[in-house]
Amino acid sequence: MRIHHLNLASMREIDSPDGLSPAPVVCHALLVETPASGLVLVESGLGLDDVADPALHLEREWAELVEPVLSPAETAVRQVAALGYDPSDVRHIVLTHLDVDHSGGLPDFPHAEVHVMEAELKAALEQAPNRRYRPSHWAHTPRWVTYPGTGTRWLGVDGVRPLTGLPEDDFLYVPLDGHSDGHAGVAVRDGDRWLLHAGDAYFYHGELAREPRPHPLMDLVQVQAQVDEGRRLSSQERLRSLANEHGVAVFSAHDPWELTEYSQ
Repeated sequence: MRIHHLNLASMREIDSPDGLSPAPVVCHALLVETPASGLVLVESGLGLDDVADPALHLEREWAELVEPVLSPAETAVRQVAALGYDPSDVRHIVLTHLDVDHSGGLPDFPHAEVHVMEAELKAALEQAPNRRYRPSHWAHTPRWVTYPGTGTRWLGVDGVRPLTGLPEDDFLYVPLDGHSDGHAGVAVRDGDRWLLHAGDAYFYHGELAREPRPHPLMDLVQVQAQVDEGRRLSSQERLRSLANEHGVAVFSAHDPWELTEYSQ
């Protein structure tokens, strides 16, 4: 399989407490070429509708806080085409959760199956519209594929499940709730190692260190967004174990320095 690392929405620039050059916050996504299941998009970022009419599709205070660039060229559908593919080749979209900046691109791929945890879809349908969930992102009635929070044990983590319709040896859902009710990570095999897209389970690479180093601003954002602090912190402990004890290549959705590392 070939894996592309994409940025599906640049946002406000932030500094690094570790002395790295300032950089815009990103929406780190994966586009995975599979032999038999078409293209798989992990996260969908902001979409063409969001870019064209943010007043309708994005919550005003959220947009003022994160300052999205709103570039059509950064949307997944445009980047898929730029890589030489037809957007209809995207047969599966796997979401860590349904927050506005992770689900906005869904309408651009109306025929794709959309994978999400049951608890996350339930929360989104019950709570929307609000800052977090925007119902226009699924007004086209996606082909949902949902998963309960149960499964098998994988590298010390419980509740892990293969993804329906995808090679079970290459794609896994990893429960990482706390940021939202049904938040999950997406594990993708990359040769002899596992990549783990951890979504918003953490926001800054320093949080994965054995002695965590949070980003002051990003930490404030994730605390304000969490639905359960204990579950969120427990999810981060699982990620540190996967990264430091099992050699899993873990990265988050919004850390721009991680995206730079994986894009090289």
